[in-house]
Amino acid sequence: MTTDQDLPMDHQSSTALFAAKGIDVTTNKDQGVIKVIKHPGVDGDRPMIGDRVTVHYTGKLVTGKKFDCSRERKEPFCFNVGKGQVLRAWDIGVLSMQRGEVCTLLCKPEYAYGAAGNPDKIPPSSSVVFEMELIKFEGEALTGDGGIVRRIKVKGEGYTNPNDGSVVNVHLEGRCGDRLFDCRDVSFIVGQAEDKSIPLGVDRAMDKMQKGECCLLYLKPKYGFGSEGKPEYKIGPDKDIVYEVTLKDFQRAKDSWEMDLKEKLDVSAEVKNKGNQYFKAGRYYQAVIQYQRIISWLEIEYGTGEVQQKKIQDYILTSHLNLALCFLRLKEFTQAVDNCNKVIELDENNEKALYRRGEARLCRNEFSLALADFQQVLQVNSANRAARAQISICQSKIKEHHEKDKKTYANMFQKFAERDAKVSRLHNNINCMYLNDDVSLCHWITRVKLICCVIQWPNSLAV
Repeated sequence: MTTDQDLPMDHQSSTALFAAKGIDVTTNKDQGVIKVIKHPGVDGDRPMIGDRVTVHYTGKLVTGKKFDCSRERKEPFCFNVGKGQVLRAWDIGVLSMQRGEVCTLLCKPEYAYGAAGNPDKIPPSSSVVFEMELIKFEGEALTGDGGIVRRIKVKGEGYTNPNDGSVVNVHLEGRCGDRLFDCRDVSFIVGQAEDKSIPLGVDRAMDKMQKGECCLLYLKPKYGFGSEGKPEYKIGPDKDIVYEVTLKDFQRAKDSWEMDLKEKLDVSAEVKNKGNQYFKAGRYYQAVIQYQRIISWLEIEYGTGEVQQKKIQDYILTSHLNLALCFLRLKEFTQAVDNCNKVIELDENNEKALYRRGEARLCRNEFSLALADFQQVLQVNSANRAARAQISICQSKIKEHHEKDKKTYANMFQKFAERDAKVSRLHNNINCMYLNDDVSLCHWITRVKLICCVIQWPNSLAV
């Protein structure tokens, strides 16, 4: 173990001391990053490529001069390790650490600031020393809700990723707890993994992977087998699962810019049918993928003639309407409203869009807005009995809401009245004390204190 006082004053002796006391953590063992452990970490897991790590660090020249320190800023530093977001030496060093470990890294220029150095801080071609503490690490969240978390065991090659429609060849190992329930080599089309009994989370992770990558995917039920479970795998409802996925090879689908309009329209028909199949089967997330593909292809296209332009608009309108219906089923009401708005921008009297927007707004407790939508539906089609029924529900909800408000405000005004009465009594007592010459000053102060203790002045009004 070494300390800051052990650090020598020149590069050659620094390397010698670190080499004697530390280990070379570079892959090619060129002594580019030598690590000396100052405080061992907790035995167990180490960070994997892509993990979100939190560290404290102090950077010094080999002379001992400090040039940066996170502790002085009283804020740890976070980054995704192994992704090239920081110095090469940091990626290499942190991947070798355990949680809670404190170590010192001697870093050659080519692993740190290079030949140029860092103006005003690091001289050109300088070795530097970092003291690092690994506070914590966690997998990389691939979705905003944290439902898919990835940890990369083996980094892939190249810079391309599968896209929706790509054909991928993968090796899968699925586990629930300690039990292996799925182990196979399989090919599938990205966006249609459901057809091969592969969970949504694996499908949605594909466009983040590179050829040769092996990763662990931690899937919440929404991205696994949901509330239904998977009887064929003996997995019950609402279970977290883990898949180890190796992307062996893939063939990308054509991007939008690689297709002409005729090809986009032809493929849109196939994709629409696939989306409808998923919708009828209750696989709404999978249906969403298909309908969104159509919109991504056609939303900025313009036909060469009236017939072709109408065909484009029909596909876009239908896709947004279908997306709205999917999001209603998924209880994602904001996205349902957004898709209805897209339709209404193109067709302000679209009966289905108005009705579905009304449904979404009703579910968001926006009763007046929902009522307006259903009333507009009747203006478009006075025979729409479902809209009439929804209007009655909205009117009932609005009345119920008003009654609740009346009670709330009545309670609020009662509390104001009670408070004013207490204040009035306080003023009266103080006036009486001023008028009574026989009350001593000490007695007067004591009475005021007692009255103030009785009256509690609230910070906010509870109703």
